[in-house]
Amino acid sequence: MNKKEANLPEVIPTHVAIIMDGNGRWARKRGLPRLAGHRAGVENLRRVIEASVEFGVKYLTIFAFSTENWGRPLEEVRGLMNILEEVIDRELKELHKNGVQLRHLGHLEKLKPELQEKVLQAIELTRDNNRLILNVAWNYGGRDEIVCAFRQIMADGIPPEDVTEELVSQYLFT
Repeated sequence: MNKKEANLPEVIPTHVAIIMDGNGRWARKRGLPRLAGHRAGVENLRRVIEASVEFGVKYLTIFAFSTENWGRPLEEVRGLMNILEEVIDRELKELHKNGVQLRHLGHLEKLKPELQEKVLQAIELTRDNNRLILNVAWNYGGRDEIVCAFRQIMADGIPPEDVTEELVSQYLFT
């Protein structure tokens, strides 16, 4: 399908960011469990990734699991972690074949060790791909990112008068 057939503008954005929100509400409206909504969101995400590759989007950032999501019911959090693991197992080869480079934004430490390893292996496998950079924000929060950046700046012994916007940006995940 070309841009005209897809009713797309002539200029495609370089970077698209999506907050994956509302999947649970979508499921509830249909009388389904919340996790069914999250799984449907993953299916939609697959189509977004395919279209991004096809139409030349260079960067796609998915805000998938925020640091605040740990406050959800334990069963839902476990289900979301299982979905992440399933997606890596099921989609990684295809993503790699299509030239998608995976990057992670956020903290891996709270994930179970086996899942941390899967994420790191996926990042390593796809690190030289450059058709689409897929940033997956998992266990990510904007405020948390700023706090972590400043903690590291302080740990590195950088005096306050040397802190600039440019320096701070070097310490950010994004």
